[in-house]
Amino acid sequence: MSSHKDLKLFESLYKEHFAYLSLVSFNITKDKDVAKDIAQDFFIYLWEKEEEVNFSVSFKAYATRAVKNLSLQHLEKRKTISLDTKKITLPKEKEEEQVIFEKSEENKKSKIQTLVDKIPQARREIFVSHVVEGHSYAEIAEMYNISVNTVKTQMKRAYAFLREFEKSSTLITVLYLLLRK
Repeated sequence: MSSHKDLKLFESLYKEHFAYLSLVSFNITKDKDVAKDIAQDFFIYLWEKEEEVNFSVSFKAYATRAVKNLSLQHLEKRKTISLDTKKITLPKEKEEEQVIFEKSEENKKSKIQTLVDKIPQARREIFVSHVVEGHSYAEIAEMYNISVNTVKTQMKRAYAFLREFEKSSTLITVLYLLLRK
């Protein structure tokens, strides 16, 4: 901008629209500092390209569209950088974690199955009906032609039996969650 008049025009555009354009950018980026930087970058671009820029529409519409595009480009660039760093660092870690998780899950399932198999048969059938198949105590009582209190008693005894072999009550919780799947 060569003349003093152009500087005044540019300054008035900056003062009038900077806050609005920062808000437009913030609505997209959700980062106050980045939004201000993007609005600032737009005005720098405008200052450098002043002769090339022609406002066939209003300045506000042109500036809003430009800032939206710059904000979206910023997000896309940040997403690409984020994905690139994840591609470099995560696969080996994820693979190792997945293998360890799968092995521990298999180990837990086989240990749980072994424990469940040790429960006396009639009690095991009631236990599996409730824990694995998801039947209510009333449904189990009806299926086996026994009272609801008998089902409750057998369930208590099944859990007590499992606790006897595994002192950790977390295993019982894991058992419940795994068998419900």
